[in-house]
Amino acid sequence: MPTSGGAGRSSRGVTRRTLLGGLALPLLGACSTPLPLGVPAVAEPDAQRLLRDSAEAHGLAAYRQIADISVAYAGEWRALIGRIQPEVTDTGFRGRSEERLIPRAGVVAQAYTGERGRKQVAWRRVRGAPGDLGEATVWLNGARSADPAVQQAAALVAEGYGLFLLGPLWLVDRDAPARLAGIEVVDGRVCDVVQVWLSPGLGRAATDRVALCVDRRDRVTRRIRFTLEGFATTRGAVAEVDTFDHERRFGVLWPMRSFERVVHPIALPAHDWRITGLDVNRGFAPADLMGPEFTGPAAAPARPLQRAGQ
Repeated sequence: MPTSGGAGRSSRGVTRRTLLGGLALPLLGACSTPLPLGVPAVAEPDAQRLLRDSAEAHGLAAYRQIADISVAYAGEWRALIGRIQPEVTDTGFRGRSEERLIPRAGVVAQAYTGERGRKQVAWRRVRGAPGDLGEATVWLNGARSADPAVQQAAALVAEGYGLFLLGPLWLVDRDAPARLAGIEVVDGRVCDVVQVWLSPGLGRAATDRVALCVDRRDRVTRRIRFTLEGFATTRGAVAEVDTFDHERRFGVLWPMRSFERVVHPIALPAHDWRITGLDVNRGFAPADLMGPEFTGPAAAPARPLQRAGQ
């Protein structure tokens, strides 16, 4: 109900400051997070089996035949999250995007277009290389950024979006410890929860923890919950992405619509987005993705989706 006068303005101001303070600080430490980072001494075979079952439901055999992925997104950011985490959300640049992945090479590249212009990100980490935390290169309107915070935030976002797009396919071959963590209901669906410890973590983090909510009926991953250790002001925080409207294309099940929220240390809606274009196996190489714009076979936009009735 609307209020008037100084008391009403003061109440709103305190509420806003409380929300902003909740995420602007280095976030509470891993000991208070709902996904503690301590790695279990022994992995559970049942958890590994559930992860593989979900990967197979998402099209593991077909995915292993895909050399490269081109995807286009459109989305909307909630206003408050952009004020709380401006480096990570970077909403002035991040409106629609074209993204390219070479999963076997550990490469994700992103071309964003927003009200402040163009942002290009190239992220690569060699899997299986001990101690390799990866490297992110960022160009803002064609100029390369030397800011370490910009690079770290871009690395976290780039690898996160690989996880959100591919879910269990992104995790299944990483030989990471996994354990079962009970049952959760997602959008009315009963899900078994499998938690996975990643070392290295998302972006340039040493370790992160990811929980997948796997639909008990069809083994589709419906929710991904994850720590955010790869950037200074998000350490200790936990977020989650719900996926919807899955469609099978090229033999793989893709989440055509997604919604992200922060769940710790405060609950906060963050981002809605959807896939607007998708194609695979163009034949581009990492060199086509590592500059201030996509080149060669990577340059053309992702093929626009054709919906039923179009």
